[in-house]
Amino acid sequence: MKQVHGKVSRKMWHWMWPDLEPDDVPITSITNGVHGRTWISFDMASLLDRYLGPRWIDQPWDETIWNRIKDIPSTELWHTHERRRERLVAFVRRRLRNQFEIKGATGSDLEIANEVLDPSVLTIGFARRFATYKRATLIFKDIERLTKILTNKEMPVQIIFAGKAHPKDEEGKEFIKEIYRTAKKPELRRHIVFLEDYDMTIARYLVQGIDVWLSNPRRPLEASGTSGMKVCFNGGINMSTLDGWWDEAYNRENGWAIGAGEEYDGKGSESVDYQDSVESKALYQLLEDHIVPKFYRRGTDSIPKDWVEMMKKSMMTNCAVYNTNRMVQDYTKRFYLNALDSFEKLSADEFKGAKDLAAWKKKINVSWDRVKIIDVKEPINKELQRDDLLNIEAIVDLDKITPEDVTVSIFYGNLDYNGNIVNGQEVIMDVKSQDGYLCNYEGVIKCGDAGKFGYSVRIMADKDELVSRFHFGKIKWEVAR
Repeated sequence: MKQVHGKVSRKMWHWMWPDLEPDDVPITSITNGVHGRTWISFDMASLLDRYLGPRWIDQPWDETIWNRIKDIPSTELWHTHERRRERLVAFVRRRLRNQFEIKGATGSDLEIANEVLDPSVLTIGFARRFATYKRATLIFKDIERLTKILTNKEMPVQIIFAGKAHPKDEEGKEFIKEIYRTAKKPELRRHIVFLEDYDMTIARYLVQGIDVWLSNPRRPLEASGTSGMKVCFNGGINMSTLDGWWDEAYNRENGWAIGAGEEYDGKGSESVDYQDSVESKALYQLLEDHIVPKFYRRGTDSIPKDWVEMMKKSMMTNCAVYNTNRMVQDYTKRFYLNALDSFEKLSADEFKGAKDLAAWKKKINVSWDRVKIIDVKEPINKELQRDDLLNIEAIVDLDKITPEDVTVSIFYGNLDYNGNIVNGQEVIMDVKSQDGYLCNYEGVIKCGDAGKFGYSVRIMADKDELVSRFHFGKIKWEVAR
């Protein structure tokens, strides 16, 4: 998995381990999952029972079970989904009518509530917390272009919005106001709806009945984004920027990506407005050239076979991975069991292991300021070629600690324009001789691709009992060259 959230977290907390490369910061990540049984519709669950058997409930992490989705007749899957879209439209009309009645709407306004949306039309859903970075109104960037897409007589589209803004998030509340204003336009009032008082009931109807789930957070600000996972269990298809979970899940066949995972630093032309402009255009192009035509391209049996095929791929590739069962298994295997094992080792014999580890850390702290790399030598002086072997020798003063207390390694790779090593690799060096506190280390690295190449030797206090070899944070570097 790519796990953008792990990369972002390591960057955020790099200040705690300033001597580490960002990728070595001892923070990892586990992607969220959703509880499928909570969010799947009764209709879809019954269909899966017939074709997948009961194991999809008990063992949802088993990919072989979800691969049976391909055996479900396209007609059955499509009609099951159509029933849910019809119920979604009926539900939206009831909720909208209630909203109007509470506000004292007139009879004509109430009639509008009975006429919004069409149960046979391509339906897009957007429902979540209205945080600024989620960009709820990105699709309104070019309202004329959007209007043409939504009101196309041959291939119409409709959008259902729902969600809440934090009471102090004024910009988020402005997003909601903009949706209200847009939905009141005469030409759009039957194509755009905003549902108030977003709750689990609204969420269930939406994820069970929409065709496309829209998510367009500003990369890399989305930690995960679980709403799109819920859609997959119901045959919905995601359209999203490559952020959060979708950066991991998208494979070009199970949905659509808005952009190619670009990140904008906000300087000059690459500003927030520029990013919104680029990605809104990409969104419109996806709708015009791919999504809408695919939905309305029907066979003689009135089934959109290409669309249903993508529905199946969405379910097969995502349901087995983005569920809470897999998530809890990951936490258990990667963290909880290791933590338990570490506790048992450190607490045995009246916490002898913990006391030894504390004494070791104290010894390292006493000597660490005097530990240093005295010299680094390379026994050749020539123009290096790709795949050449480079022998490196380092003389290290360990003061009063021993070679067993440290790992001395070569960190190497290509250099960027600023002279920093990118996509670095590590080779552990071996002790060849020792004279008092001075140790002679040697290691061999292979030169990489063409371009500027550099390396640096580093010393790191290291012990098996540490949670991570990087966790203690005692690291010293020789200047990269």
